[in-house]
Amino acid sequence: MSGIADILMIAATLAAAVYCHVLARRLRAFTNLESGVGGAVATLARQVDDLQRALSAARVAGDQSAQRLDAANRKAEESARRIELLLAAMHDLPDTPRAAKPAAKAPAKPRNRKVATPVPALPPAELPTFLRPKPEVSV
Repeated sequence: MSGIADILMIAATLAAAVYCHVLARRLRAFTNLESGVGGAVATLARQVDDLQRALSAARVAGDQSAQRLDAANRKAEESARRIELLLAAMHDLPDTPRAAKPAAKAPAKPRNRKVATPVPALPPAELPTFLRPKPEVSV
């Protein structure tokens, strides 16, 4: 009986030794810096650093774009104020056109040159509203 117990004890010890050896190999592969979890953690750390650099670069570019947009917006508002002032000044002009000045003698046309054809004027309906002639009101 004692011999059978010894044989079973030796078999259990050998099984435990093989199990420990397998676990040690798995743990070594798990903590390997190149292919295991350690490698994955190192890769993720590098990616986080890259993403932080990209985020800070995007933040700087966004701030610069916002500053340029703000400057363009201020310039547009100033131009709109000037246009409003010019339009208000145009309302103060008289509605009747001034008398035409007598035409000076036309200069002689040079010979053998092609003359540009004049651009036809747009009908008043196609002009922008601020360029259309005002209708004369008879009282």
